[in-house]
Amino acid sequence: MSGTGTITPYPGDLVAGAVAQISALIRESRLKPGDRLPSEAALTESLSVSRTVVREALRSLAAMRLIDLGAGKRPTVAELDDSSIAMTFRHGLFTHQIDIRQIYDARRTIEGRTATLAALLRTEKEADEILGFARAMQNRLDQPAVVMENDLALHLAIARASKNPVFALMIGAFQGVIVECWPIGWKVRATDHEREAMNRLHLDLAEAIAASDPQAASTIIDQHFDQSLRALARGGLT
Repeated sequence: MSGTGTITPYPGDLVAGAVAQISALIRESRLKPGDRLPSEAALTESLSVSRTVVREALRSLAAMRLIDLGAGKRPTVAELDDSSIAMTFRHGLFTHQIDIRQIYDARRTIEGRTATLAALLRTEKEADEILGFARAMQNRLDQPAVVMENDLALHLAIARASKNPVFALMIGAFQGVIVECWPIGWKVRATDHEREAMNRLHLDLAEAIAASDPQAASTIIDQHFDQSLRALARGGLT
């Protein structure tokens, strides 16, 4: 900063520089989710750039889900959001930089830990929520969309019950890819017996977490991913 209190303009690309300086402002001011940033006019003056540059920088930060923009309102610091990570995973998958097996391998590593932690740390409310999702999957063999919705919700609820928001972000981000391949895994399980077994495994997992049994939860999640990978392989996705 100069002696007049203005921020020295960032060399090179002005928008990228403004993004970096606004990000630094959030950190240095210790702003929390929901806190308001300075106005566009104030940022224009302090960054010594045009209002157009500031607006583009704010749009970039909003696209990265670091701030929230509202019409006619000052921008605010955003809550953590998995959408930008999800977009990266989808981009990597569709441009053949990563594949489904690699996604599932990462999921398996993370979810082995989240299942263990959830069994140790979950609240009664969280246990009931996880059980609710698992029970909602039962007897819905003619409604795969309902099964998928509750399947995804169950895995995310387990991640949240682990009390580690990084895990919840990662599991939420994976779901953008999982919805693309879940129907194939369901279709490959061509018999009612296979589909019932998949749904039952989710109920077993929920019951292990409710019973505060981390060993059982870890064993069941391994079984789940073994079966899922075999189904995806039969569907030609791995």
